[in-house]
Amino acid sequence: MSTMALAKHNKANGDSAPTMEDLAKLAGVSTITVSRALRDSPLVTEKTREKIRQLAAEQGYRFNISARNLRMRRSYSVAVVVEMTPVKGRPMSDPYPLELLGGITQELTTSGYSVVLTSKQLLDTAPVQGADGLILLGQGSHGEAVRTLQQTNLPLVVWGAPERDGDYVVVGSDNRKGGASAAERFLEQGRRKLVFLGDVDHAEVQERCAGFIDTLSGRATVHILRPKAFTFEAGFDCVQTLLKKKPGLAADGLFAASDLLAMGAIRALTEAGLRVPDDISVIGYDDTPGAASFVPPLTSVHQYLRDGGVLLARKMLAMIEGRPSQSEMLPTTLIVRQT
Repeated sequence: MSTMALAKHNKANGDSAPTMEDLAKLAGVSTITVSRALRDSPLVTEKTREKIRQLAAEQGYRFNISARNLRMRRSYSVAVVVEMTPVKGRPMSDPYPLELLGGITQELTTSGYSVVLTSKQLLDTAPVQGADGLILLGQGSHGEAVRTLQQTNLPLVVWGAPERDGDYVVVGSDNRKGGASAAERFLEQGRRKLVFLGDVDHAEVQERCAGFIDTLSGRATVHILRPKAFTFEAGFDCVQTLLKKKPGLAADGLFAASDLLAMGAIRALTEAGLRVPDDISVIGYDDTPGAASFVPPLTSVHQYLRDGGVLLARKMLAMIEGRPSQSEMLPTTLIVRQT
């Protein structure tokens, strides 16, 4: 059927606009190809997408997203809940969570889904309530954020660390291996009086600490400091307080649960007259861009956050489509620099 013939056919039958099936016949493709082309899916070549878009414009076709969603009983949206509270010392523009969000958005939009970015305080809003599933970035202290989201009864995938009694899908880094690699580095250097800096109420940090201590196997002592934030200031304050209360501690190695904590710790150590790494070696976690440019350049455990975001989205899509989905951990790599 030609374009003109289709227009006459629609007019004769009282139709105001062609259907997706009509466009498929005109373009000589399947209906699903038309659907994908109108959603700008990369699964359809740019040439075919342009051809179908042109036909749709000529015929006055409008892609009725609401009708499609109602028919499929889906909103084709996923709500991404960021657990962290943005503060001056740890803004939302940091690599975590931006790299995770980049991977999530890339994968979901390619599959025709929109992404709703929100916080756990806004779970009652219509965009979140109408989402097909939830992705949570961060479990919260004692897993509090997970329990809050589970009450929605929506499909849920979490970035974090597996918990013993957890009944939800988790994607994360191998935090135990990350902690173990820091311990191995200190042992190789002959460091035996160590400090762990991190809030172990968080599942990921607890795993990093456990991997660190288990690998030491009693060959070194470990003093645990528990800052209540993941900021430069929190690292500085914690270590400064330790140095004042226990001047005879004589620690020769410090492993921090984040790069910002490690950088704050280094500032406190240098202000106290200690040399890094001569007097005390320091290792951070995350391998953020600032780690390489810090003075001295910070040794840190690298997480593959963008890959993690892609994996979170793939797990969510599988759950929405009724396919099996299991927890999965990504590797970590110790990046040795000058601290």
